[in-house]
Amino acid sequence: MNGFSPYVTFARPEWARLRDATPLTLTDADLVTLRGINEYVSLDEVVEVYLPLSRLLNLYVAAAQGLHHVTDTFLGRPARPVPYIIGIAGSVAVGKSTFARILRELLARWPNHPKVDLVTTDGFLYPNRVLEERGLMQRKGFPESYDLRRLMQFMAELKSGADQVRAPVYSHLVYDIVPGDEMVVEQPDIMLVEGLNVLQTPDGARRRSIRTFVSDFFDFSIYLDADEDDIEEWYVARFLTLRDTAFRDPRSYFRRYADLSTADAIGTAKRIWADINGINLRENIGPTRDRARLVLRKARDHSFEEVRLRKI
Repeated sequence: MNGFSPYVTFARPEWARLRDATPLTLTDADLVTLRGINEYVSLDEVVEVYLPLSRLLNLYVAAAQGLHHVTDTFLGRPARPVPYIIGIAGSVAVGKSTFARILRELLARWPNHPKVDLVTTDGFLYPNRVLEERGLMQRKGFPESYDLRRLMQFMAELKSGADQVRAPVYSHLVYDIVPGDEMVVEQPDIMLVEGLNVLQTPDGARRRSIRTFVSDFFDFSIYLDADEDDIEEWYVARFLTLRDTAFRDPRSYFRRYADLSTADAIGTAKRIWADINGINLRENIGPTRDRARLVLRKARDHSFEEVRLRKI
């Protein structure tokens, strides 16, 4: 049918009205601790974008909890908590981490699901030594750079309601998995899973060897969208900030960039975008956008301007 879309689209003011009476439970001081590098999120944006989303997700979680209770009753077994899993996808530098942290804080303040955890799929990247052995260091963040079997095992254990589930820990400072360090997840009510390719489906030989996808475990999925030119600009700005901060740490994998001039730093960031992040966005991340239940689109100033909610 011409003009058909599986989504209903809301301009920001329309979406804001769906907040209903959802209370604002964050302060400016809270937001300071939750914002990422070069990302300003105002309380107005929390009220107009995050609170309606928090309300929607609370309704979904309540419905899912009720459905699980019905199933347990039918099967005559004791109720076992099963986490509601929300996937968050989008490009490098689009603001996924800040978005996920704020959403986690808001969801945890609802009384019927107070335990909300967050894991990033960075921890499931292969260690650098493995990527180097396989010639994949320049493909880090691409689908083939992840240990999908380990990620699938984590997701399956999580969704089965296991008492404890463990995930590897990734350090952005050293740009590698932290040996021997683990994140322990203990039966959350809601689990946020944030990553570049969480909506990706394997192709070719990978499809034959892996028949279950990460997104199969999601109850709800969100994609953060923006024009590529804007995301590249945000990436370059973040690179410049890191050059003056984190890159100066002697432990930083990117220490060699700390002394670049501004012009050289901009050139380096643009080359990294052109050779790695832009390709990954166009070939792998962007094509998964329409698999998301909710698409949040950002304007050039990093603020959300439009919301698309899948209706079927």
